[in-house]
Amino acid sequence: MNYKWNYVAPSPERQASAEALARAVGVHPVLGQLLLERGVTTAEGAKRFFRPQLSELLDPFLFRDMRLAVDRLNRALGRKERILVYGDYDVDGCTAVALVYRFLQKFTSNIDFYIPDRYEEGYGVSHKGVDFAKETGVSLIIVLDCGIKAVEEIAYAKQLGIDFIICDHHVPDDVLPPAVAILNAKRVDATYPYEHLSGCGVGFKLMQAFAMDNGIPFSRLTPLLDLCAVSIASDIVPILGENRVLAFHGLRQINSSPSVGLHALIEICGLTQHEISMNDIIFKIGPRINASGRMQNGREAVALLVERDPERAHRMALQINAWNEQRKDLDKEMTQEANDIVERLDPGHEQRSIVIYSEEWHKGIIGIVASRLTEVYTRPAVVLTRTGDMATGSARSVPGFDVYAAIDSCRDLLENFGGHTYAAGLSMRVENVPAFKRRFEAFVDSHILDSQIQPELTIEAKLQLSDLTHRFMLDLRRFAPFGPDNPKPLFCSEQVYDYGTSKVVGHFQEHIKLELIDKKSTNVVGGIAFGQSSQARYIKTKQAFDICYSVEENSHKRGEVQLQIEDIRPNSEIERLKD
Repeated sequence: MNYKWNYVAPSPERQASAEALARAVGVHPVLGQLLLERGVTTAEGAKRFFRPQLSELLDPFLFRDMRLAVDRLNRALGRKERILVYGDYDVDGCTAVALVYRFLQKFTSNIDFYIPDRYEEGYGVSHKGVDFAKETGVSLIIVLDCGIKAVEEIAYAKQLGIDFIICDHHVPDDVLPPAVAILNAKRVDATYPYEHLSGCGVGFKLMQAFAMDNGIPFSRLTPLLDLCAVSIASDIVPILGENRVLAFHGLRQINSSPSVGLHALIEICGLTQHEISMNDIIFKIGPRINASGRMQNGREAVALLVERDPERAHRMALQINAWNEQRKDLDKEMTQEANDIVERLDPGHEQRSIVIYSEEWHKGIIGIVASRLTEVYTRPAVVLTRTGDMATGSARSVPGFDVYAAIDSCRDLLENFGGHTYAAGLSMRVENVPAFKRRFEAFVDSHILDSQIQPELTIEAKLQLSDLTHRFMLDLRRFAPFGPDNPKPLFCSEQVYDYGTSKVVGHFQEHIKLELIDKKSTNVVGGIAFGQSSQARYIKTKQAFDICYSVEENSHKRGEVQLQIEDIRPNSEIERLKD
């Protein structure tokens, strides 16, 4: 891929501030620069950033309606009312339901959970789900990671005598549902100072408020933090502020004492001897939880996450892993079909968006396919399939472009939609697909910037190979957990050379295993460049080249620095990045 390298050298004043902060903290000057980029300007701030404390969590009663929510929950428990914990079928929804259900189960046995069927009910609160609640004697539904747009469904539930507490983080419409309480920091009248919690995070805040109101020690909530970390990683929410605190301590919980269900998934993923990171959740644990909702119902994933018997949990994890294997096969097949359609309809890639539709595609996989298309073509993508007389789909976006706003501009063509800046779901009548495609493309074409459709690598700093010490790597690890707003830093080094031992590796000889030096030191640094074997011939000529990379620990030689090289540029062919 032809990446644009995006690097802005710090001003002399910024450089001086970074060096002063680095001295105060005791880290490499470049890491002082990284702290400033993340809004950390003092040694005390760096201490809080590197070691987030649970005491820094915000008061949950800052949420508008939290008092109403806790009072209604207290009343339900006091009267032994039947409670239903209801959530979306994705990772965030399943972890949110598991978290709230597990905690409340300690105080009542008159509780159940419900995940809507992706194929029969679609996203969010459904009439079928409300009817199930009525038939089973439920009088209070706590809905998580959805519900903010379910005006009609919640009004219907109210007629049946069922109250709702909504815990959501999606963008609301002007009209809010008639719920007893709506916990959503994206409300126009919101009072909560942090709007980036995951759906599971909002559920955690409800449980935190309930515990505070009833004199329950916070220590009884900490075992649930592993679920928060899984949701934060999988839902791609910012990893600063309160999310950083929840993710940091959630990862500690996963690595020290995960719940029985998560431990079974960790074993299935082959991660038992491995320090689990956000990437492990994104690429291994999360997709398996998602596979339940994509291939089946999603209820199975929640059942695993609340299971307390290790043997039963292991059997359930094996089944979910089998569904994930099926999902991967479908994913590969559908992605190839989607790529073929894009190349046929837009061979020169002149369109600034991708909207494709097939009646044959599996509804549970279209979100993954949309993500693949966005990665390959660097365009906002909408992938649609047919469900009855409706076209339902998923949208994904490129950095900096609000795909939710693009979909909102077509709302008169839609039956339903919801989501975030970078991901959304939508449905429309099949006959509206051509008009939607035209209108969506027109909006994207007039609003997207050229830079947003050019694949780029944002480089945080330049380094010499001599900077890449074991100490540097350890200090850099303190910036974890990584994610949006706190990305794993990309660095570049210019005029490096093959030490003479670099070689092509991989089953199809598609990768390069590198050993590198530069003119200023004899420090030999190893690296791996996935899928870049086409550069091997140039590298072996002994000419200089530039690399863009992240710094990792060598998985085979503990404590040794290894570079994960994202891009290689022959030094003679480009204008070097300006200091």
